[in-house]
Amino acid sequence: MKKLFSLICLISSIYSCAVAQNPAAKYADLITEESSRKHLTILASADLEGRGTGQKGGRLATEYIANEFKKLGLTPPVAGKYFQPVSLLKNSYQVKSFKIGGRPFVNGQDLLALGNNELKSIDDKEIIFIGYGIDDPKYSDIQGIDLQDKIVMLINNKEPVDAKGKSVITGTTKLSEWSTVRNKKIREVLKHKPKLILAYTEDLGTWLESAGDRATEGRFNLAQDQTAPETNPMPIVVNITDHVANYILNQGKTSLANITSKINQSQKPQSFAINTSFNAQLGMVAEQFTDPNVLGLLEGSDLKDEIIVIGGHYDHDGKSSNGTIFPGADDNASGTTAVLELAKAFSQAKAEGKGPRRSILFITYAAEEKGLLGSKYYTENPVFPLENTVTCINIDMIGRIDDKHLNGNHNYIHSIGADKLSSELARINKEANDKSSKLELDFMYDNPKDPMRLYYRSDHYNFASKGIPSIFYFSGLHPHYHTPEDTVDKIDFPIMVKREKFIFQTAWDVANSATKPAVDSKKD
Repeated sequence: MKKLFSLICLISSIYSCAVAQNPAAKYADLITEESSRKHLTILASADLEGRGTGQKGGRLATEYIANEFKKLGLTPPVAGKYFQPVSLLKNSYQVKSFKIGGRPFVNGQDLLALGNNELKSIDDKEIIFIGYGIDDPKYSDIQGIDLQDKIVMLINNKEPVDAKGKSVITGTTKLSEWSTVRNKKIREVLKHKPKLILAYTEDLGTWLESAGDRATEGRFNLAQDQTAPETNPMPIVVNITDHVANYILNQGKTSLANITSKINQSQKPQSFAINTSFNAQLGMVAEQFTDPNVLGLLEGSDLKDEIIVIGGHYDHDGKSSNGTIFPGADDNASGTTAVLELAKAFSQAKAEGKGPRRSILFITYAAEEKGLLGSKYYTENPVFPLENTVTCINIDMIGRIDDKHLNGNHNYIHSIGADKLSSELARINKEANDKSSKLELDFMYDNPKDPMRLYYRSDHYNFASKGIPSIFYFSGLHPHYHTPEDTVDKIDFPIMVKREKFIFQTAWDVANSATKPAVDSKKD
């Protein structure tokens, strides 16, 4: 018993000494697997529907985060509120209706319409089929045909070949530019000023199925960045599946297989007019809405006018039109959880009189998946002057083991960008790791030649581009990235908590150092 008592005393003494040398250790221990699992499970739950931009689940996520900030006693810094509204604009090419011969077809399933025209109706009574859409001295599907203001249909990405696979144009098995140079046919046909092009594209149906809503989602921008409407809209190009192409050709008593066989065997064009009704309403539609960044402030002591930003995006891919939910457990419920856990640890430290010297602004960003838009908005409309913001710490995906480390050391984290602007921040980062979690710091993504270019692809970059030293913490890509399989059960909570504690130590050291990280380097 005496030996056991002595051992307990020794362990207690060692722990007390460690805490005395590193007071952050006591508060880092408030970051636990239990509390991290609780937050992440809620954020990645079916109730929050993947936290989509402009969707119900995203709004529920912001309410949850703001409520947690309130529980922790963080100050609501946006005119007494936790929400900084981000006005967004979604520009998408929409097909309100699309009928051929009275039969409706669906954009994103049967076809993919492209253009930049305002929403308008197009009606006609015929479609001009122009075979492969080639106009070459050696072979032409178009010669002698008036295509101006007509609806035309062509077979894209192919050209006529004989029974031995030789191109009618090149005379060899090597295909011509008409089928190997992207969009060459479309560009040439557009010179004839058609009203609309229907381009049969092989494998389009498979691609649309895999792309899901992303195929027709359109582009998101900050409303303040909206460009002026196009004054010279380009002709509309509608890529169609074999399902639609065969339906059209059936109106002309043929099919894709029959017509291509006839062209190839005869080595002559088989262009003709198909009498069938065409009715469509399609064009660009702009939809404006607001999603907020969620902000909570922990005021510092003697250096409170200097701000450290600790953040991560809360949004993900949401819920698709067919009801599929993309939970985004790792991307980025894990980073959002880390923000909440760090806020808890710092808040308790302050409550015990050990609060940070510098103020800490905790932010969860909107619309990162749509182009880093929430962080872009904040850096262009800062709640606190950017010249007072000394460091940005960004946490985006820290809950998994990536392909690189799967069969090796799991005790790692990718640390990205710390030395790009500040050698001092890089030093603090490494020293914080040595006195906390002792992870393998993987700097592979700092290589400017790395093809992923991840330094430029997460929210910290909007701060770094303003000259603010920034770190991006990341556990790497995995097979479930941006799929419905990015779920809570795959999160490695023990290693995630080790990463959170290391990030907390880094933030603690920046928050309490005598001087802010100097901007003394400029690396790609």
